[in-house]
Amino acid sequence: MATDVLEMFSGPEPPGQTGLGVVAPFDFALDRELWRWAPDSVSLYVTRLPFVPVPVTVDMAAALSDGERVRRATQDLLAPEPLAVAYACASGSFVHGAAGERRLHESILGAGAPAATTTSGAMIQALNALNARRVAVVTPYVDSVTERLLGFLDEHGVETVGSVGLGLLNHIWKVTYREVVQAVTEVDRPEAEAIYISCTNVATYDIIGPLERKLGKPVLAANQVTMWSALNAMGWRALGEGQWLVESTPLTAA
Repeated sequence: MATDVLEMFSGPEPPGQTGLGVVAPFDFALDRELWRWAPDSVSLYVTRLPFVPVPVTVDMAAALSDGERVRRATQDLLAPEPLAVAYACASGSFVHGAAGERRLHESILGAGAPAATTTSGAMIQALNALNARRVAVVTPYVDSVTERLLGFLDEHGVETVGSVGLGLLNHIWKVTYREVVQAVTEVDRPEAEAIYISCTNVATYDIIGPLERKLGKPVLAANQVTMWSALNAMGWRALGEGQWLVESTPLTAA
């Protein structure tokens, strides 16, 4: 029977797949959005960090940034041999400043990942690639979390010329495109060289390009920079037609 089926089959073999591991918060709801930046030959291996019974506050961000939890989550992803592992959480990677982001990066590599990226590290990498030193920031967070992001940017020599937080403590993935567009439009300043939309639970894929055309400057988003950086580390270019970061920056990995 098997021989008969093989004789009848004249199509190509299944396409080869390259793996990218993703460590996400327990409440991450936008897996499909991450896939939209991935080429067809890249599969995402997504795992969640353990549930934390607190709202989206500094306390939650701190719990999600626990290096031991991130190390264990990374190890859970390594069996199918991803070429890189991305920590897909903005607040968890900026809550303890530049030093905290470096510790997370080291935790992922220490667990055995061939390459590592974090959302906030990727944000800085993207701003550097675009030579943007003054930014306007949109977040879904309460003020105490947004302030940690602004401090992180300052540590990296990036000036925040305007910021707005939506003040949400939960269900961030329900923020609409209309709400994001309105916030970005309101926070933009002539002196802002780029806009950054924080939080990997905020959907942005379809509005990045239109916003950039309207504002005439790069619009970066948490999921976008995460995928752009991680795929770059693997030697792949992210997909994102009309997105400034994706289309105007060179592929730096071999």
